[in-house]
Amino acid sequence: MALRLPRPSFRVWLFLLLLALGGVLALLDQRSPREPGPVPRHEAGEPDYYLEGVRLTRFDAEGQAHQRLDTPRLVHTPHDDVTRMQTPEARLIDSSGRIWFSQGKVGTLGAGGNPLTLSGDARLHAPEEHWQLDTDILHFDADTGHAWSEAPALLRQPPQRMRGERFDAWIHDNRARLTDNVRGHHPPETLSPTDEDPEP
Repeated sequence: MALRLPRPSFRVWLFLLLLALGGVLALLDQRSPREPGPVPRHEAGEPDYYLEGVRLTRFDAEGQAHQRLDTPRLVHTPHDDVTRMQTPEARLIDSSGRIWFSQGKVGTLGAGGNPLTLSGDARLHAPEEHWQLDTDILHFDADTGHAWSEAPALLRQPPQRMRGERFDAWIHDNRARLTDNVRGHHPPETLSPTDEDPEP
């Protein structure tokens, strides 16, 4: 004896049709372009362009990528040729191909795209060297690979940490320097049981 399924009623078909139509409309809504935010204003004048959701890659004279910037908004003002960014995250690539990470609450690229200045909780992180610098204002000259801060800075390389009034790093040479009123915390190395002197 064959089992027969009842035919779907008109209400079931109508419900399935409305469900499919809702799915198509939701898909089309996601594909529609976002409306841009208001045109940013700045004391330097009217911007000639601004971009939202930006990933910017800069290249050196040899055509090698040396700087990558991610920011939700980038604004360029032609009067001073300065590019301003909100909450930028930067990847700085040194001559050996190592990546140094930096970020800040706001950022600027000077005239001609150099230097990069990060302000407000600025940070420079060297993952291969296992150190991190925190300061208020951090500058980076892409042409020379020199990062510096003339504001008080905290340099951490666990378990050590040091504070100073000025910081300099040359990423291509893998050198860093903390100067002026430097104070630090350097915990003593702990000895393992095998390193201890045997009892007499």
